[in-house]
Amino acid sequence: MGVMNRLKGFLGLEDEEYIEETVEEERSETDAASTKKQPMGRANNVVPFQAREKEGIRLILCEPRHYSDAQDIADNLRHRRPVVVNLHRVEKDQAKRIIDFLSGTVYALNGDIQKVGDTIFVCTPDHVDIQGTISSVIEE
Repeated sequence: MGVMNRLKGFLGLEDEEYIEETVEEERSETDAASTKKQPMGRANNVVPFQAREKEGIRLILCEPRHYSDAQDIADNLRHRRPVVVNLHRVEKDQAKRIIDFLSGTVYALNGDIQKVGDTIFVCTPDHVDIQGTISSVIEE
């Protein structure tokens, strides 16, 4: 009968009559003991912030030779590692394509890309800030 009443209530065919029931559950001693074993406020998958500081920031240096190497650089950015890209060994049209690809990657990750030399660029994810400018790059 309970299912029919619920169905009638859902469809609006039942008179509006509400009955409140309270059910008290007793917590068994084993449940209470198991909750005491777990530390309060910390889950097992939480890494302390201090452990992250000890690792430091790893800067990746890349010297791509082909356009296909741009995906490896983007993977490093996706893993939140800043990358210095030297395009000295790549043809000019390939270098432009690589920078276009990395610009899109950096934009999608809310990062930054800056030119620090004729063929050298720094790509950083969102948690790394680049401060300062290089005057020779600005003059170009």
